[in-house]
Amino acid sequence: MTVLEVKGLTKAFGGVHAVNGVSFSVAAGELLALVGPNGAGKTTCFNMLNGQIPPDAGDITLNGASLRGKSPRHVWRLGVGRTFQITATFGSMTVLENIQTVLLSHHRRLFDFWGRAARRHIAEGMALLERVGMASQADRPCAVLAYGDLKRVELAMALASDPRLLLMDEPTAGMAPRERIELMALTAELVREKNIAVLFTEHDMDVVFAHADRIIVLNRGELIASGTPAEVRADAQVQEVYLGSGAMFGHGPEGSP
Repeated sequence: MTVLEVKGLTKAFGGVHAVNGVSFSVAAGELLALVGPNGAGKTTCFNMLNGQIPPDAGDITLNGASLRGKSPRHVWRLGVGRTFQITATFGSMTVLENIQTVLLSHHRRLFDFWGRAARRHIAEGMALLERVGMASQADRPCAVLAYGDLKRVELAMALASDPRLLLMDEPTAGMAPRERIELMALTAELVREKNIAVLFTEHDMDVVFAHADRIIVLNRGELIASGTPAEVRADAQVQEVYLGSGAMFGHGPEGSP
């Protein structure tokens, strides 16, 4: 079943088309990788899907309902979760409190945050932490965690809102090779278990080829290839644009939109 459908998505900044007529879809339980060199338009595309910036043209639908013009909060309420290249947790709060905060918002109980909040959603939060391998660190402040552990907490926070679509921006950035493999294997297991659609960007092509069901490739804002990992690896245009120069295997941060 198609969860996300993007048609003709376009965004320009001045005379530069950061994203130009991009169309694709993501099905429930599918991991779709969005790849390309720095400046290809990946982050701009993500920010339009998430409601952070409005598209100039095109449409974005989640289970048939348009997301265009919706604020990030409304997009989140409709079932779109997101993780970020730089982890977004509350450092002074414990691991469990971070999960509880998301659960309180998801269940619309933030009004009770300063009252009985600490006693709410403990079992639900611990179940999520158990699932990502962080239950033993539930009482530790996020500020003292190793970076790989923070990524696991952020994944649990994203899953706490029970999303239908999960956007993951560079999920393994800054992690050691073994941690990257473990996190993406865990992510793949969880999203298929919960039948969540996943769109992720990633510079580590070993991670992409190992875990993506399909790959779409952007270059200068335009979609130049789409298919299975084997099909994309063999695509003549992808080889010409990326593989010859090695740009497809760069590990630097996303550049301009």
